[in-house]
Amino acid sequence: MRDVLKSNFHWVTLFALVFLVGLVDKNFWDIASLLILIGDFVPLFIMALGLTFAIYIGGIDLSTQSMANMVTVIAALYLTSLGFLIVPLCILIGACLGGLSGFITTRFLVPSFISTLAIGGVCYSLAQWLSGNRALYMDSEKRNQLFGWLLDSTGIAPNALFVGAFVFVLMLFIERKTLLGRQLKAVGSAELAAVASGIKVQQIKIMAFAISGGLAALAGVLFSIKLSGGAPSIANGFLLPAIVAVLVGGTPLTGGVGGVVNTLVGAMIVTVIRSSMLYLEVAATHQQMVFGLVLIAAIVFTIDRSKLTIVK
Repeated sequence: MRDVLKSNFHWVTLFALVFLVGLVDKNFWDIASLLILIGDFVPLFIMALGLTFAIYIGGIDLSTQSMANMVTVIAALYLTSLGFLIVPLCILIGACLGGLSGFITTRFLVPSFISTLAIGGVCYSLAQWLSGNRALYMDSEKRNQLFGWLLDSTGIAPNALFVGAFVFVLMLFIERKTLLGRQLKAVGSAELAAVASGIKVQQIKIMAFAISGGLAALAGVLFSIKLSGGAPSIANGFLLPAIVAVLVGGTPLTGGVGGVVNTLVGAMIVTVIRSSMLYLEVAATHQQMVFGLVLIAAIVFTIDRSKLTIVK
């Protein structure tokens, strides 16, 4: 019974939170309101999906927030001239920078939190330079022409939900049905065994960070479309909740277990926590504190201590 409860702890947490918040505010259980709430968190969810792959192999990607910030600036600047091509271009830029983080980590044996933090600094500086360190605004007519459908709803479901669902299914397919997904799990579970079995671990790690960077860029594009603009700090506050979504969902920092389904549950938990703070009128300045405490708890309860001989 204890093992069953531990393996399904993220589901128990989600349902308990939904029940408790619903007791405080009965309107929270309204389906239409819930869908709108979840739709607002699609960019955060997509960023968390990308982070899942970096954490799944036992690494971490701290560049995602700065990556999203930079992409909002690029999207705001070049939407008019590039049109819809801005989306694949931004994803490609994010994937290349993410892959660069992975290359630095594997080629020069730099810990992933250092390499990704450095790439994040590069992204932040580029965003400041491109924007002149000020907020930018999209051509609203062009935005509505190309992406107006993204801001609309189909029935009671925001169309952004369908984008999130498509990305989720694609990542689930990669994780469960492809050779890359199996190799990612092997690297996260036992890297030395993966090397001994002939898996090209360096390439797999680079791919994991490329996926993380690409999805962070997509999250930035969606966020810039939603807000009709971009700025070097517009997505600040995304990184901590995204990491919390991955960890509280059951993908530990030690890697090898969990995956995108767990992140889906974790993202819903984060959504409920953030919405409950709004209902309870928790000040915005205190919300990051709450997520910090949740992050510590998630690490304590999910980390595989058998893989840790020394903690520094």
